[in-house]
Amino acid sequence: MKKRLTSKNIEAFVFRLWEREVTEDSISEKENELLKQWKNLAEKDLDILHLKESGERILSGLEHYFSQPAHIPIQSAKSFRTHLYKIAAVIILLLSLGGIFTYTMFIKPDVYLAKSVNRIVHLEDGSTVTLLPGAELTVEKSFPSSTRVVDLKGDAIFSVAKSKIHPFIVRADGFSTKVLGTVFKISQSGKKKAVDLYEGKVAVSSPGVPVSFLKPNQKWTNFGIAHTTAIISLKPRKNSVNKASAILSLSFNDVPLKEVVAVLESNYHTKVQYPKEAEDKKITADFTGGTVGENIESLAFILGLEVQKKENTYILKK
Repeated sequence: MKKRLTSKNIEAFVFRLWEREVTEDSISEKENELLKQWKNLAEKDLDILHLKESGERILSGLEHYFSQPAHIPIQSAKSFRTHLYKIAAVIILLLSLGGIFTYTMFIKPDVYLAKSVNRIVHLEDGSTVTLLPGAELTVEKSFPSSTRVVDLKGDAIFSVAKSKIHPFIVRADGFSTKVLGTVFKISQSGKKKAVDLYEGKVAVSSPGVPVSFLKPNQKWTNFGIAHTTAIISLKPRKNSVNKASAILSLSFNDVPLKEVVAVLESNYHTKVQYPKEAEDKKITADFTGGTVGENIESLAFILGLEVQKKENTYILKK
């Protein structure tokens, strides 16, 4: 089994190879390949323009060392200049190595990826994150700080270490979840976003809609529609693994009528008919606490339409 080198050993290894290169000593093909691999890996996330400018500034600062002293014969000028450039190369190497390793060890965020199976990540504050397949978690080197912030792509379950003064924030795609210590799951599938709360309390914020506060066995979702938010109660059914769901709050902010109706139909198991020309009209409404009939009456009032019900279908007309 190969021994894993520490960053200090890697630094020394690369320096020895590079030093031999600038002094024109022979380097084996294997050593040269290792050196190229390390250089590509170390520089892949760094800004090329920044690297170039940094190198130019270093060379400019060393320029006065390159002037030929008067007492050195002209015949020795070439070898003298070559010697100084070798020294400069070593100095630049040390500075660039320091910058790369400083960036990697102290600045570059830690990224955790779950490929085909779940991956458990233990954070420094004692929190645990279970990444579901395809999920990616990014943690800044400053974590944990006064505010514990992580970035998530995909789905994950969080078990957050409790802290009354240091909130834990998960920034996901288009929304964020803020807690002080709890267990919850974040799901992201295309435009559809959801947060399921198992223990504690969380606050979910998304642009254009009010902040939602969840209690255990509740779920926040946007139904895959921008500027939409809902809290759903999830209670266990007797003798069943499934849970009974009921909408506790439902809000739309400047959402097309056809999308509002789609949410009402799928969650209230009903049908709603309306004039075709009104399908793109933007709706802003809070249907929290209302029955399906009351909510559709409110929708009709916003549109200036009358409501007629036939069996399980609501008809909105002029």
